[in-house]
Amino acid sequence: MADRPTIEQAGWDWLEATLPADRQTAVAADADPAPSFARCFAGSDGGRVLAVLRAMTLDRALGPDAPEAALRHLEGQRQLVATILALVARGRAG
Repeated sequence: MADRPTIEQAGWDWLEATLPADRQTAVAADADPAPSFARCFAGSDGGRVLAVLRAMTLDRALGPDAPEAALRHLEGQRQLVATILALVARGRAG
């Protein structure tokens, strides 16, 4: 029953995970997802996926009669694709 708080642990302290020092360093190194995004979208397949995502979102315009919900939905998609592109670029830059 190691998952339960003990008497010595007060308040929310029992929720804090304590990792060994070598594991904390590894977790800190993995904190930036940019290199993973760069690896994921590397190569011709990755470039094609990014091009399709860009065409579906950033390069797309809705007409003047588009409902507000559609505009909001597309803007959310654009934000996500822009974030992915920024992470890929940052990961490639090193």
